[in-house]
Amino acid sequence: QVQLVESGGGLVQAGGSLRLSCATSASGRTFSSYVMGWFRQAPGKEREFVASITWSGSTTTYYADSVKGRFTISRDNTKNTVYLQMNNLKPEDTAVYYCAAAVTDASGSRRYQYDYWGQGTQVTVSS
Repeated sequence: QVQLVESGGGLVQAGGSLRLSCATSASGRTFSSYVMGWFRQAPGKEREFVASITWSGSTTTYYADSVKGRFTISRDNTKNTVYLQMNNLKPEDTAVYYCAAAVTDASGSRRYQYDYWGQGTQVTVSS
């Protein structure tokens, strides 16, 4: 069982930055064995992939095309925490952002791959 708690959301102007954090508590498996991902859901839209990060001694990251070059996902296995640094934010980034954990050998870019989800944190970007 894994519990995930997101934080760091808020209201920011276009061009600004936010850093989201996702603190996890897991039993039965170590945090480092999970693929961690960020997804987002805007009003009236499907939940979509934002970024994911794996761990096999070193990290591999994956990004949606819409956030490449602006967002950076990272993880600290000593703190059981995953982060999403968001720079140059745009109004279209406005959404509820969800952290998720997966037991998978894949990249973690598909929603169905994830077993555990946080409650979400709101990010609002004003123009």
